[in-house]
Amino acid sequence: MQPSHDLGASTGTADAAEYAAAVLALVGRIPTARVMTYGLVAEIVGETLHRGGPRQVGRVLRESSGVDDDGAPLPWWRVLAASGYPPAHKREEVLRTLRAEGCPLSADGRRVDLRRAVWFPDPDADTAPGGSGPDRHP
Repeated sequence: MQPSHDLGASTGTADAAEYAAAVLALVGRIPTARVMTYGLVAEIVGETLHRGGPRQVGRVLRESSGVDDDGAPLPWWRVLAASGYPPAHKREEVLRTLRAEGCPLSADGRRVDLRRAVWFPDPDADTAPGGSGPDRHP
């Protein structure tokens, strides 16, 4: 079954809030110097909630306050396009931050080397908001 990409009228506000909470919880778990793509976040959240896509992940991040429930900064800069490029309007800021974290970049330094930097949460870990199970790296 393909996930629905509509988080608005057809699913209702409560469903959209549930989706946003799941996206933010997953993004909050991305370790320093690691990244995920919008599509990977959507795929993992969609396995449980059966809806949403990369654009919806982007919308959730764009509309978030930038902090998690505890007031800690949400690492939105660790979510990138499938090409490894950060959003154009924040490219320099994101690359500077990722470089400082030690994230592997391409030889020209203009995008992330996804083969070395992508992060996959452990499928057996508790992926619910606040979950603290072990995670894995490529």
